Amino acid sequence: MTDSVDEIRKEVRDWLAEHWDAETGKGRSAGSVRDWLDHVIAAGWAAPSWPAAYWGRGLGKEETSAVINEFRKVGAPGAGQDRGNIPANSIMQFGSEALKRRMIPEFLRGAQVCLLYSEPGAGSDLAAVQTRADRKGDVYVVTGQKVWTSGAHKADYGLLLARTDWDAPKHDGLSFFIIPIRQAGIEIRPINQITGDSHFNEVFLDNAEVAADNRVGEEGQGWKVMQTALAVERLIMGEGAGERRQGSMKDNVVSLIDIARETRKIGDPVLRQEIAQAMAYRQLNALNIIRSKQEMAQGSSSPIMSLGKLAMSRILHGDAAVMTKLLGAASMLDADANPRAADVNYRTANAFMTSIGGGTDQIQRNIISERVLGLPRETEADRTIPFRESRAVKG
Repeated sequence: MTDSVDEIRKEVRDWLAEHWDAETGKGRSAGSVRDWLDHVIAAGWAAPSWPAAYWGRGLGKEETSAVINEFRKVGAPGAGQDRGNIPANSIMQFGSEALKRRMIPEFLRGAQVCLLYSEPGAGSDLAAVQTRADRKGDVYVVTGQKVWTSGAHKADYGLLLARTDWDAPKHDGLSFFIIPIRQAGIEIRPINQITGDSHFNEVFLDNAEVAADNRVGEEGQGWKVMQTALAVERLIMGEGAGERRQGSMKDNVVSLIDIARETRKIGDPVLRQEIAQAMAYRQLNALNIIRSKQEMAQGSSSPIMSLGKLAMSRILHGDAAVMTKLLGAASMLDADANPRAADVNYRTANAFMTSIGGGTDQIQRNIISERVLGLPRETEADRTIPFRESRAVKG
């Protein structure tokens, strides 16, 4: 195994040396990011664990990790999407052959997506969604409302969870679609957040259309498909996506040690202990994320992803609290003239995004208790009855 990993590592290094200019941060012959991603896809590095017939190389866990690490070292994008591309992974596992051929390359090239899951009456209980998709010949006509949809204003496509059967139990009457966002039947309204961002949106669907060929999996299989999509999302959030300020391309992870030195509190024994604990949480979570990525590369939607997502929520809130203690009263000086305080306050408010998005902390605890620890399932009185007879419909 070591020999094969070393061979792959050398092959990737040689390929990157030929095609990537680390000084300029661009491909040597690529005119755009999309051009560069085309090169990565053609070489099989975009999804290295997938079979060669599906833009991959059929590599194992360790070889795939080696590919990702070599790309990361030189700052080259595009590798390892078999572990972190939500629509591509969902289609790869459940999509028809025609849908795979038509749509996966688009998503590997960077087509923008939003997740049309949550609704005003179906947040934590996503199986209670009431957006309907009615089959009309070769298309489904979609009507309903989604909320807290990240990036809908920039998206090309939406991953849509909609109800196609109202007489089936709530989990069995759902279907999953790739719906084009830029059409007359879809209206997007931004939600202004306390951080000043407007990353989330309300999305209204009024007789919007999606081709039947864009259904991922069989009709009624939407809940199963969504579990894979959510697992990838939780993996991404577990890596810290929630701490990146909107519109910024840089890594916003701030060193607590640097702040302690700036504020001359590096010698405070209590704060040193809190900093050490925060750093330990990050390191432990990083190891768990490696484990989760390896399972994702094998096509698993393991509940282990919930551990990382819940851990990152704890990390972000904990880091913000320690930063606030380090700054002391200066943390209230939130203005452009005090960028450190402004950043800490942004982080304090923004941490709640990770606590809610991709399934709340409480939902993650339920998943971990039931699927990791094997504790009894939470009681759901409406789990087996026709959805139209449930309280969600009848009120």
